Amino acid sequence: MRIITKDRNIILEDVRDFNVSQTLECGQCFHFDKIAEDEYGVVNGRNLLHIKQEKDCITCFDIDESTFVKNWVRYFDLERDYGSIKEHLISADNRLKEAIDVNYGVRILNQEFIETLMSFIISQNKQIPHIKKIVKDISEKYGEYLGSIDDKKFYSFPDKTALEHISEDDYRECKTGFRAAYLKSAADRISSDENFTEEILSKMSYEDAKNELIKIKGVGEKVANCVLLFSLGFRNAFPVDVWIKRIMEFMYFQKETPNNEIMSFAKEKFGEYGGYAQQYLFYYARENGLGK
Repeated sequence: MRIITKDRNIILEDVRDFNVSQTLECGQCFHFDKIAEDEYGVVNGRNLLHIKQEKDCITCFDIDESTFVKNWVRYFDLERDYGSIKEHLISADNRLKEAIDVNYGVRILNQEFIETLMSFIISQNKQIPHIKKIVKDISEKYGEYLGSIDDKKFYSFPDKTALEHISEDDYRECKTGFRAAYLKSAADRISSDENFTEEILSKMSYEDAKNELIKIKGVGEKVANCVLLFSLGFRNAFPVDVWIKRIMEFMYFQKETPNNEIMSFAKEKFGEYGGYAQQYLFYYARENGLGK
C-alpha cells in the first residue's frame, strides 16, 4: 500500500485484501453512513472520515497524512498481512476458500471500546439498520457534532463523561427497549470501575477479559466475544450469532448444535485465527442466506 497526498486528500494505492464496503457492511460496526456506491462517512471516536473506493484505489477526503495514520491506519487494520491469514485459514480447511474469495476485502476493525460495548448490547435481537439508527440517535442526542458529508451530519458516540448523565429512561426514548437497563448497567460500570478500560482489558487473558465483560447485566457470550474481537484485539474470539450458528451447523455438524460446542470446535480448528474465520463465514452466510 502506498499513501499519496493530493489536493488535500489522501490516496491509498495498491491496497491489497481491503474492500471498504465489505469491511463496513459485514456487521462488525454500526457508526457509518453510505454516501454513494463504495463511498462512506465513518465515525471512529471523535474522528470523521469521508472515504471512497474505486477498484484498488481508495480516496480519503480532506485529511492530511499524519492524521490519517494516527486515527485510521489502526482502525482499518491496514498494517496486518491478511494474505498470510487467508492462507492459514484455507490450509486449516479448504472449504473456507469460497467464503474468503468472495469476501476477500473484509478486515477486522479496531474500534473504540465504549462504543463497541454499548453498540453490541443494542444489537441483541436487532437487525443492522435498526442498530445503526439507535446508535445514530444516541450520538446525535448526547455526542459531539463532528461535521457533515453532503447532507448527512455525523456525531461522536457519547464518551464516559457524557454516559454518566444518560438515564435508563433516556435510553428507552431512543427505542432501545429492554436493552435500556443493560446500557445503563454498562455505563455505570464504565463510570465507576477505573480498571474497566480498553487498556487494562486488552492486556488480560481472553478468559479473564470475557469474564469481566459478562459481569455486566445483559452481556452474554456473544456480545462479550464481539467486544473482545472488534475492540480489544482478541483475534481468537469467535462470536456465535444466528448466522454463524446456521453456517457452522450446515458445514460441520449437520445437526442443531449448542453454541458452546460450536465455539469449542472453532477454537480447536481455527485457534488464534478464529475471529478472521468468523468474519468470512458470517458475511458469506448472511449475503447468501446459507443454512436457513
